[in-house]
Amino acid sequence: MDSEWDKLTLAFSRTSMFPFFDIAHYLVSVMALKRQPGAAAEARKNPLSSWFTAMLHCFGGGILSCVLLSEPLLRFLANSTNVLLASSIWYIIFFCPYDLVSQGYSFLPVELLAAGMKEVTRTWKIVGGVTHADSYYKNGWIVMIAVGWARGAGGSVITSFEQLVKGSWKPEADQWLKMSYPAKVTLLGSVIFTFQHTKHLAISRHNLMFVYTMFLVATKITMMITETPTVSFAPFEDTLSRVLFGWQQQFSSCEKKSETKSSFNGTGSSTSKPIADASDKIKKKHIKKTE
Repeated sequence: MDSEWDKLTLAFSRTSMFPFFDIAHYLVSVMALKRQPGAAAEARKNPLSSWFTAMLHCFGGGILSCVLLSEPLLRFLANSTNVLLASSIWYIIFFCPYDLVSQGYSFLPVELLAAGMKEVTRTWKIVGGVTHADSYYKNGWIVMIAVGWARGAGGSVITSFEQLVKGSWKPEADQWLKMSYPAKVTLLGSVIFTFQHTKHLAISRHNLMFVYTMFLVATKITMMITETPTVSFAPFEDTLSRVLFGWQQQFSSCEKKSETKSSFNGTGSSTSKPIADASDKIKKKHIKKTE
């Protein structure tokens, strides 16, 4: 007989993302676009370009996963309901009279609720990407990790292409070169769900989905309340770096220590000769003066 915990997590894993969670995802994505410098003026000057950029923010993960799996890039347009929903949110955010939608979103409880619901959709996208990749490459765990990561965090990655076309791309801000916290936590989730899908992790999927989602939501809300821009993975990354890539530094440090010891041992004999020579010169000068 299933426990209450299993019933809760199973019901949670069967929650539909449409329409409320999808609306939260589109709302957070388009608001992030509008808060970029010059985005509002660009929308009034060139609405088509602004709409296309908003669709990249909303459906970037699906587009990037299509690129990785050689699927049609316009596949996201097949879901007309979601496209119309995202387009409607883009329109009311950028062109609502008196900017009422943006002002309402700036209310902290609303922003926290929308951000938390968006993190829920991140888990569903990772799981969907891993499962979708497995249908193409059976037990190809590297492909599953890549597609799960692309589906969950591809929106922030694929927008670099849009910035490159506009001429505003900055290499130091590229998600491929310098991964942000969402990209890192999504990659971690993709690895975990891939191991679970390939039976290398002894935990049920619905339990893992619930635990991982609660971690994402709690972390995101904490970051927003404390106004912390990111959560550092530095301790974990430093430990992993020492384990996997620190061997050469350890050997080089040992070699340096041995070299310094040998140099200290040889300094006594080498320095004694110049001191003796200097003393002989002083004696000779003193003898010449006395003569």
